Amino acid sequence: MYLINGRRCFCGHFSFLSHYLCFNKFNSGPLKNILLIDDEEKLRSLLTRLISMEGFEVIQAPDCKTASKKLEQHDIDVVLCDVKLPDGHGVDFLATIKKKYPLIEVILLTAYGNIPDGVQAIKNGAFDYIVKGDDNNKIIPLLYRAMEKAELAKRVATLENQLKDKHSFDKIIGTSKAIQEAIALAKKAAPTDTTVLLTGETGTGKEIFAHAIHQESNRSQKPFVAINCSAFSKDLLESEMFGYKAGAFTGAGKDKRGLFEEANQGTIFLDEIGEMSPGLQAKLLRVLESGEFIKVGESKTTKVNVRIIAATHRNLEEEIEQGHFREDLFYRISAFRIKLPPLRERTSDIELLVHYFISHFQSTTKTVKVTFEDHFLDLLKLHSWKGNIRELKNVIERSLILMENNLLRIDYLPLEIQQLAIAFSPADAEKQLSGFSLAAAEKLHIQKIMNYTQGNKTEAARLLNIAITTLYRKLEEYHIS
Repeated sequence: MYLINGRRCFCGHFSFLSHYLCFNKFNSGPLKNILLIDDEEKLRSLLTRLISMEGFEVIQAPDCKTASKKLEQHDIDVVLCDVKLPDGHGVDFLATIKKKYPLIEVILLTAYGNIPDGVQAIKNGAFDYIVKGDDNNKIIPLLYRAMEKAELAKRVATLENQLKDKHSFDKIIGTSKAIQEAIALAKKAAPTDTTVLLTGETGTGKEIFAHAIHQESNRSQKPFVAINCSAFSKDLLESEMFGYKAGAFTGAGKDKRGLFEEANQGTIFLDEIGEMSPGLQAKLLRVLESGEFIKVGESKTTKVNVRIIAATHRNLEEEIEQGHFREDLFYRISAFRIKLPPLRERTSDIELLVHYFISHFQSTTKTVKVTFEDHFLDLLKLHSWKGNIRELKNVIERSLILMENNLLRIDYLPLEIQQLAIAFSPADAEKQLSGFSLAAAEKLHIQKIMNYTQGNKTEAARLLNIAITTLYRKLEEYHIS
């Protein structure tokens, strides 16, 4: 035994490894677990000491049975396994490990190289297959590479689980019959490849449903691509969806992949499909029928395998009657229709949604516990919510910004919601609105002028024909921000 850079190294069969032991860059962070499986005790001990000096935690096992118990007891990152074991064959045991623990990387060691075993080992998922003696100088570098791959796989798996949790059906808030019926339909459609049409007013959560359907499908590991058809002009939308060849038009300097290609093997979500031009509808129909399309400026076809989920707030039957939407396309995309209920039809869910949004904005408001003034939640349930969940989210965000002493007061709500207080009693209305007939009208008028001037108080005072000091006083009096 001798020292290199202050570290002990062992002469003999594995002395070649000593030059790796001075790599300080691998010695930071928590210990990583390596399971060493070999029936030769002396060799196990020597390898354990060498690998431990690299900063790894080494767990030993002499056979498959013991190794199986160690895998259950410890969070193993990499397995270093001999091929010939007393109670099994390493190549077969490798398949067992990868089936139960797919994120673990396995390196097989053998005393004699055997091509069929090596080929089968790689097929069974081995990180590598090396020969003792001939490939000794590969062991430590291989361990580092295998460890890097295992850590990357774990990070990817964690992100995928977080994404799955974020977009699962469990994340859709609501216990009302209307929303639960929509969720039940979506769950039935999710495992299939059928095209789904989500209908409902703006802000009802159509994209959330589309994400959940994709996440619960057999395409969940493939891309989910979303495009809002109302956000692009006719020509630009076609280019975005199907891509183009270089030189197809001015500015097309190089080939561009379209979103259908990006979504290949996965799901594409066509939001506001009712805004799509008739010419583009015909091209989409071909994709649905044959899985093929032609890029802008190209003559050959491109083939894709994509599931389509479409959404619209329009009544497509009426659009067909007016000649704005193709009837044949409608019947193709509406194979499975799900109507999402507006918020006014599921008022029992409003309180749940309010608490969810409060929790969502908690980091911004830095509040510990939020309380509500009397009738605050009742007024929310009386409102018509033309903007649905999106509007409710904005109202709660605004109220939290205005909030003082962790209390959400009625006068933080938009005036049209405050005015609903008269439904409870004139006294409540007078208390909240400081005189419903005159002051409320004045407050509403000032609020409209402030919106018109985009918060410019000098311009607002000029339009109202009052002094700027008077405007400031009324803004403070009516809690207008």
